[in-house]
Amino acid sequence: MTPKKINNCALVLIVLIAFGVPLVVRSATYLHILILLYMYAYLTTSWNLVGGFAGVLPLGHAAFVGIGAYTSTILSLQYGVSPWLGMIIGGLLAAIVGVIIGKPTFKMRGAYFALATIAFGEGIRVLIENIDYLGPLNFNGPRGLQIPPLDTGLSRFMFEAKEPYYYIILVMLVAVLALTYFISRSKLGFYLNAGGEEPEAAMALGVNVARAKLIAMAMSCFLTALAGTFWAQLTLYIHPKSIISLDLSFEIAFIALIGGRGSIAGPVLGALLLRPVSDFSRIYFGDTVPGLHLIIFGVVLIVVMIYQPRGLQEPLTRAYNRLIHRFFGPQGSGRAA
Repeated sequence: MTPKKINNCALVLIVLIAFGVPLVVRSATYLHILILLYMYAYLTTSWNLVGGFAGVLPLGHAAFVGIGAYTSTILSLQYGVSPWLGMIIGGLLAAIVGVIIGKPTFKMRGAYFALATIAFGEGIRVLIENIDYLGPLNFNGPRGLQIPPLDTGLSRFMFEAKEPYYYIILVMLVAVLALTYFISRSKLGFYLNAGGEEPEAAMALGVNVARAKLIAMAMSCFLTALAGTFWAQLTLYIHPKSIISLDLSFEIAFIALIGGRGSIAGPVLGALLLRPVSDFSRIYFGDTVPGLHLIIFGVVLIVVMIYQPRGLQEPLTRAYNRLIHRFFGPQGSGRAA
């Protein structure tokens, strides 16, 4: 069996197991934990389109989560617009904002770009916290917005059970991973990799690095905003300090950096390894040591960057290849997908 067939079989098996989990796991608590895990894997994969392939370090992506959440929620509460349509509108608005922000900031390098994105994210949070009304739109300031569970069903993007939310975010995750796979093997992916590693050399060869990064930024912001709508419909309550916080922006970036930015599996591996740490640290130490999960992430990030600068995806891939080689022989060895 060739490496490609082995990898394809493994991927199909993983997807089938994921779709079958609600048939075995009946606990709403455990399903909720899995939903959050998939959501963070989705968010980190969306971030990876620009933060991984484009070779920059955006640290304000929570702002786009907030744009998606507030857009769909305000349109639904105040104008009766379906959250599904509001999700698309919020994604398009986030993509436009991302391009507007990205056009000047992509000219910056290193820490300057990261600081600029932090300033943007915090600016959005402070703005929404201090606005009750903006024309006909009610943001309700720091109190946030609550979605009343009056009408459940697929058309309202609101359900009594956890299973529909589980399948929705799982489909979103599979879709964004498939998109990432195709982009990584497309001309845009090659342009992004070239522009991220050697932008001057890429431009000398005729690659429009700025245009490629703006396309990646627009896609990343659009996809990130979709998760904002999902979050709003899952929790039925949003407020600036939870959905547009620096904690969220840092957590998204840390998961990608530790898992392996610029790879397909890295963000998912990072979420699988780090989300449980975050959940349990909040449950057991949230009151006594708030923000402990970020401290743990920081320590893990330092260790990983020293010993595995390309993230945990690389050693795990090597271990996977050795396992395949052991069970299938030399014909089964090769690079994991």
